[in-house]
Amino acid sequence: MTIQEMPGSTAYRPSPPPAWKPRTDPAPLLPDPEPYRVLGTGAAAGIDPVLMRRLYAELVRGRRYNAQATALTRQGRLAVYPSSTGQEACEVAAGLVLREQDWLFPSYRDTLAAVARGLDPVQALTLLRGDWHTGYDPRETRTAPLCTPLATQLPHAVGLAHAARLKGDDVVALAMVGDGGTSEGDFHEALNFAAVWQAPVVFLVQNNGFAISVPLAKQTAAPSLAHKAVGYGMPGRLVDGNDAAAMHEVLTEAVERARRGGGPTLIEAVTYRVEAHTNADDATRYRGDAEVEAWRDHDPIALLERELTERGMLDEDGVREAREAAETMAADLRARMNADPVLDPMDLFTHVYAERTAQLREQEAQLRAELEAEAEAGR
Repeated sequence: MTIQEMPGSTAYRPSPPPAWKPRTDPAPLLPDPEPYRVLGTGAAAGIDPVLMRRLYAELVRGRRYNAQATALTRQGRLAVYPSSTGQEACEVAAGLVLREQDWLFPSYRDTLAAVARGLDPVQALTLLRGDWHTGYDPRETRTAPLCTPLATQLPHAVGLAHAARLKGDDVVALAMVGDGGTSEGDFHEALNFAAVWQAPVVFLVQNNGFAISVPLAKQTAAPSLAHKAVGYGMPGRLVDGNDAAAMHEVLTEAVERARRGGGPTLIEAVTYRVEAHTNADDATRYRGDAEVEAWRDHDPIALLERELTERGMLDEDGVREAREAAETMAADLRARMNADPVLDPMDLFTHVYAERTAQLREQEAQLRAELEAEAEAGR
């Protein structure tokens, strides 16, 4: 007997059948249970020697770049520097997988990705020096300004990628963010819009263990950050972020998938921030030396150097050549950063609005008058 047939019962009027149905099969979207690796596995037999030697040279240069930028901070030449030491495989791979017409949307820690893509090393540090809005032309370099607010660059990447697709332009956007940024609303909004619009964008999350001092376990209870992709209807990939070969392979696949119209991908690179969050951070307050040393044993440069050496793809001359090139870069960076920049105070009003507001025009006139008065008094 149904409820409707029960004597004396109020007529039961069920609502219409729910309209819910699976939008897509979730199984293909799920990440691997363990981070994907190439180095030290059978898959390493198929690596491209030329590509791997270039990756190695860029990793060595990147490590030296981080060290030199950190030293410049201690010398007062930089206001702050968020080092990516230990994360070079993520940074370098991100810089190398894009075509010239594609866009990179870096976070504040991703100076190395911009440099690996071809940005001038000094220009990549200009924002952190406090000299200019940013040290390069985003349109010319196809690299968005280094983003200090957490995750706000992600919706920007989605908007640009979606607009490019609507216009028929062959453009993919690669947006980089740290694990801390995944706790921001911008992250979730960006993923949702990207999946609904099937925008050609790739999200790279560098999970380096800590959002400053907050460990990942206090940010999320998800099995992995890559699992968050499934809730938005896009594939999630979990990869060893210290394996340069795996990083390059996974990023390349995601970028080309987006280029073919396959939509967005969320990639979680499991890596580690060996140094402090910035020069203003005391990392010893929230993690021990043993933990850091354990990750040093999984160093991205050592992993790739060992693989290439064992396979006869890299010899002592190749190692020395990479180190000498890195030292040359560091010397040039040091010399150029030690030169005092020539700054024009009137640049404060440049690139604020396409058309200056009345308030800006008033402030500009006031500053010009003050500068002219100082110059007159100094004569």
